[in-house]
Amino acid sequence: MPHAEARTKTIPSSRKLHLAGEKIVSPGAKRGLIPCVVPLSESPAGNLTSLLRWPTAPTGMEMPVVEVRKHGLWLLAKNVKQYIHRILVEADINADTGDDLWAAVGEAGNLYAKGDFKESQLPDLDVYLLKKVGLFPDVIERKTLRHLEKGDNVSALITGEFYSRDQFPGFGRPFVFNAEILKRVGRTSEAKDSARVALKSPWWTLGCSYEEAAELAGWEDEQLEFIREKVTEEGKREDLKKGKAPEQVVLDEAAFLMDLASVDGNWDEVVDRIAECYREAGLLDIANFIAYRE
Repeated sequence: MPHAEARTKTIPSSRKLHLAGEKIVSPGAKRGLIPCVVPLSESPAGNLTSLLRWPTAPTGMEMPVVEVRKHGLWLLAKNVKQYIHRILVEADINADTGDDLWAAVGEAGNLYAKGDFKESQLPDLDVYLLKKVGLFPDVIERKTLRHLEKGDNVSALITGEFYSRDQFPGFGRPFVFNAEILKRVGRTSEAKDSARVALKSPWWTLGCSYEEAAELAGWEDEQLEFIREKVTEEGKREDLKKGKAPEQVVLDEAAFLMDLASVDGNWDEVVDRIAECYREAGLLDIANFIAYRE
């Protein structure tokens, strides 16, 4: 089963999360959740750390680590390796864990040597993470906002543009954030353009509600109505008449249903149809993964 495969790949991360005070959850406990995640653990605040399995990911692409939120997902790390590396650095700085953490992550503990942050003499954790570990959305956003707080709008704009330059493929969040920065410095037209680019990504990757992104884009409900029309039988027939391949029509339907569910919050109502779309497109593995719920 897909959940069993995911479990074997993520045990080190799960054990680490347990030591960090999170409750381990079954990878198949997906009821009520966006259906393309593999849940790992739940924080005391009720946030779920999960892996994202992109429905049509290129072969060999690593699964990002995400947090499940009300309107979709927040990207925590591009892969498990970077996620664990960051956790080890933070644990070393905070000195809130003993050797149990390094034992729990096994070979991944070799990613970071205790004391390396202090020896690096870098000014703060965020700088260390960006230089030594990898790119993280929350770190880049903090860096951008610090520039704004100091009145350095040019550096803020450069960092915001860098963030949105394909550093996190598939995610709309960088474009939403860049739109917010552009709006704050008075570049309203460019802010709208960036938000509109964001809305071409899956809406569950925006890092905010659809309504917030649409407001930045200067849109009313027209895009929402357009997508709702696309998933009707009439809308699908129109696409077929225009020459779109049947497989592409059902793949589009699955993507549109995911977008709409992120707005309406009704994942369980559409998950079976989404799985059926992938089945009709011949993607049986992802169809079974989407449909599986404990």
